[in-house]
Amino acid sequence: MFHTRSILSYTLLTTIALWAVQSRLPGDDQAWIVDKGTSGPGLGKNIVLISGDEEYRSEEALPQLGKILADRHGFRCTVLFAIDPQTGLINPNCGTNIPGLEALDTADLMVIFTRFRDLPDDQMQHIDRFLRAGKPVIGMRTATHAFNIAGEKPWAHYGNYYNGEKAEWADGFGRLVLGEKWISHHGHHKHESTRGLIADGAKNHPVLRGINDGGIWGPTDVYGVRLPLPGDSLPLVLGQVVMRDGEYDEKDPFYGMKPDDSRPVPGEKNAPMMPIAWTKTYQLPGGQMGHSFTTTMGASTDLVNESVRRLLVNAVYWLLDMDDQIPQTGTDVRIVGDYKPTGFEFRPDEYWTKRKMQVSELEEASQGAE
Repeated sequence: MFHTRSILSYTLLTTIALWAVQSRLPGDDQAWIVDKGTSGPGLGKNIVLISGDEEYRSEEALPQLGKILADRHGFRCTVLFAIDPQTGLINPNCGTNIPGLEALDTADLMVIFTRFRDLPDDQMQHIDRFLRAGKPVIGMRTATHAFNIAGEKPWAHYGNYYNGEKAEWADGFGRLVLGEKWISHHGHHKHESTRGLIADGAKNHPVLRGINDGGIWGPTDVYGVRLPLPGDSLPLVLGQVVMRDGEYDEKDPFYGMKPDDSRPVPGEKNAPMMPIAWTKTYQLPGGQMGHSFTTTMGASTDLVNESVRRLLVNAVYWLLDMDDQIPQTGTDVRIVGDYKPTGFEFRPDEYWTKRKMQVSELEEASQGAE
């Protein structure tokens, strides 16, 4: 009897300990951030924001976006990261581990900003279950090529290069759910920036409230897409490829490009212009129909631009059928806390080993309501 009670006691204590570890907030070596809004239209709605790209600093962008959605609008936001399982530290180069995806099981909306991930079955199943339910999705920048999974694996059809027996999944998650996979850099990477021009017939769309024609700008280059986009895809914003006026500056997070650069690149790069933001319906085989919003912008330095932030927050409201609560001047997207994004670039494993980036420091950087 004593032995049985000891086993039961040990099991109970272990369960409690595991629950405590999983429910901790950053500052305790936690693998994700939870921001709980206290007031606003978003109260009662859960958003999961999934970072995990090697170049565009999604690990910087999504904590700030989550903080805006929580502090300014009341949403409960869970921000996930690529975590090195050996160290417990953030390492965007670790393409096989994003802990916390079970948060999708109770989420109302998913924001995904990953690149060529190859996640294990027990993590992919949460993404698949969410999408089969037809829940709304926002894809940012590299989400068009969110996954790259080997052909023999159960989730290979999610991969950017998939061309197997599941014909509906040709070109993977990006094409089926968002509307496009990875195609190309249309603008000159780190040398030609993006200015957003409102697409014909789209100026009255709720996602564009408070956004002026030409107000969207970011140092990331325009991505190439295949035209027309599939199905009922609706382009909202077109990307004008813009020449730099100043010199290239490797030390500048914008690489010498500036918001007031105004000269469009002549020729084919702007004729036609590529969509950089669009909506679409999606439906996984055997699943429910849902809606997605995609922007090929979204690097952490892009979020310095107020209109880029507003595009994303407005899209959250629209996807959650809350567009009647988007003011005519657009949603409140004031930066929360201290936001100092770094330039987009690939960084070697040695950098991340030395950097020792903890989730807690990203949470602390976005503290404070003003």
